[in-house]
Amino acid sequence: MNRLVGRERKVMKQGFVYILRSLKNGRFYIGSTANIKARLYLHKIGRVIATRYIRPLKLELCQEYPSFGMARRVEYRLKKFKRRDFIEKIIKDGVIKTK
Repeated sequence: MNRLVGRERKVMKQGFVYILRSLKNGRFYIGSTANIKARLYLHKIGRVIATRYIRPLKLELCQEYPSFGMARRVEYRLKKFKRRDFIEKIIKDGVIKTK
C-alpha cells in the first residue's frame, strides 16, 4: 500500500467536454466539467449565467477524457474555432477529434 505522510495524494478526475444547442435561438455552448450530470442540471435550472437566457438546451454531444485538464484543453481548442459549420460537423461525426 502506498502511503504519503503529510501530503495528499493527487487523484486524477475524469473530464467531459459537452456541446449544448439552444432550442430558443440555435446557438451552441461548449463546456467542460468533471461531473456531467450535475453540470447539465445546473444548465437546466438556469444556474449557469452563460446559458440562463438561451434555455431550453439540448445536449448534442458529450465526450469523456481521462483527466479534467485534458477536457479543458479540448474545450478551449474548440472555442477558438467559433465556426458554426465546424461545430455542426463535430456533432454529425459524433466525436471530437483531438489531433
